[in-house]
Amino acid sequence: MDNQDTLIKELVKLLRGGGAHATLDDALANLPADLRGKKAGDLPYTIWQLVEHIRIAQWDMLEFSKSGDHKSPKWPDEYWVKELAPADDDAWEASIKQIDSDMAEFIKLLKNEDIYKPLPHGDGQNILREALQIADHNAYHIAEIVVIRRVLGAWKS
Repeated sequence: MDNQDTLIKELVKLLRGGGAHATLDDALANLPADLRGKKAGDLPYTIWQLVEHIRIAQWDMLEFSKSGDHKSPKWPDEYWVKELAPADDDAWEASIKQIDSDMAEFIKLLKNEDIYKPLPHGDGQNILREALQIADHNAYHIAEIVVIRRVLGAWKS
């Protein structure tokens, strides 16, 4: 296994979470449906708003990595939903399903592209940078989900 293969293997582990961080699946496991849209103290977001933000931002980074024709949402307004809670269980499940499928698609891209080559439509970004940004961004917001669950008394100790 060469150095790039080793790096990609480690990036995939980082993107999928775990190790030093909770995964999104861990952070959402056994979450009562009525807590998806509940505010916790003075914290600014609900779990639903964080899940949707993860979905939107990760989708944006994936699409940017794939095509110069992609238009990113307007920052910050279009990266954050206003609704505190999902409309229903189907909306909740669809959001999580998209997060998972977009992650799988990004990992496929990571494994099949030159991760160091600058994206022709960017200003120096490459797949490696996007992978690190997705992993960092997701870990940050997954930690916020855990904090909200702790404040609401719905997190395993």
